[in-house]
Amino acid sequence: MIQFSILSGKQAGAVTAARRFPFFIGRNDSANLRLEEPGVWDRHLELDLQMPVGFVLKVHPHAKATVNDQPVQQALLRNGDLIGIGAARIRFGLSETRQWDLRTREFLTWAAFAALGAGQGALIYRLLP
Repeated sequence: MIQFSILSGKQAGAVTAARRFPFFIGRNDSANLRLEEPGVWDRHLELDLQMPVGFVLKVHPHAKATVNDQPVQQALLRNGDLIGIGAARIRFGLSETRQWDLRTREFLTWAAFAALGAGQGALIYRLLP
């Protein structure tokens, strides 16, 4: 999953996850990540997943943005990139993955093996004279 960490502005410290693409950033109420900082347009940025290229950031034609302090109109984002729009600074990154607890699944697997072994033992014992 992708996440945006807001580093400056009114929402500094907030983290927003991007679960669906395209993902819009701007001032508009319909934006996935809404920022009300000076210099932010209604639909300032669009993040899209383009296979096999990766995450592509597109800037509204009349808006301005930077990626790692370099002005861009379109950029391929990488983990840890710093995005600047208006007075806001946002870090693009991969979110932490959840590790599933596999103890229950492992217990059930071993219990099934034990039941299978017991069933085979019972069949052999029953078939012997």
